[in-house]
Amino acid sequence: MKRRLHRAARRAAANPILRQSFQSLKPKPNLWGIVGTLLLFILPEILAFWRGSEIAAWAHAHYLQEPDGILRLNYRLLEMIFAEGGSWVNLGIGIALLGWIVYEWRREGS
Repeated sequence: MKRRLHRAARRAAANPILRQSFQSLKPKPNLWGIVGTLLLFILPEILAFWRGSEIAAWAHAHYLQEPDGILRLNYRLLEMIFAEGGSWVNLGIGIALLGWIVYEWRREGS
């Protein structure tokens, strides 16, 4: 099993299409990359830690009152996302990604 995993990792690392896909997913080391990381990774988690229970209660109240099934599902998903509060894992990923962007930006500037 371990051998198989190593072989798959080597094939993935050597695949130029996969490497290009990875590079296209990486945020650009500029102001927009930093702003995007802050808005998409870090800010939602901070809001979830700060006001997660209130957001979940609001979504639950709207879920009970919404007549349309599709919109009701949206409120249910919002309630499920914020019911537990924030995620330390997602916040850590956001901070690591932000650090990576700043590191790349400084490296390009040197």
